[in-house]
Amino acid sequence: MERVLIADDHPLVRDGLRTVIAVAFDQADLFEASSVAEAVEIVDREGDFDLVLLDLNMPDARGFSGLQTLRDRFPALPIVMVSAAADSQVVNGAIANGAAGFIPKSLKRSQIVAAIQSILSGNIFIPDAFSSPSDAEAEIGSIRSRIDTLTPQQRVVLGLVVAGKLNKQIAFELDVSMTTVKAHVSAILSKLNVYSRTQAVILVNKVGLGA
Repeated sequence: MERVLIADDHPLVRDGLRTVIAVAFDQADLFEASSVAEAVEIVDREGDFDLVLLDLNMPDARGFSGLQTLRDRFPALPIVMVSAAADSQVVNGAIANGAAGFIPKSLKRSQIVAAIQSILSGNIFIPDAFSSPSDAEAEIGSIRSRIDTLTPQQRVVLGLVVAGKLNKQIAFELDVSMTTVKAHVSAILSKLNVYSRTQAVILVNKVGLGA
């Protein structure tokens, strides 16, 4: 992990997260923002980030509006909600709005590091306390519904992505241009509400593309 943005309006929280990340990922370049607007400005200016840790309650955001703003502006950006207000409704709402995970501020340092490592591997992190069999069933139903929104051609492309094919290999196999493949992949990520090919593969493997 090379670049991380910590977006929280409380300096003490930013300092705490900075310390946790600096110790666990000593090569990481850390940036800080105290508002959603400042976070947008930093990403616009600095370019790609490996991870954004975003506080739920920001001075210029209500509910999940900060998350939605960043997801709309930077759809490939992995954003993790971090909050002291942790209940099932908030956690599930964050994931439903495109967060790559939800980290309660009450977690121990080692648990925060483990959560970040899981997210960087392409998983969606939800604390065990907020996971249940009914949540798993709801997630599977949601994944299948998202897959059902894909066009036939997008399903073909997704199948090739799941098979580990690179864009140039997909273009050759389907006899289309690289631009067309990139457009399909971008649309697929958007419809599946994920930010990377890896996460799309993990999502599909939970239900199977033919489900």
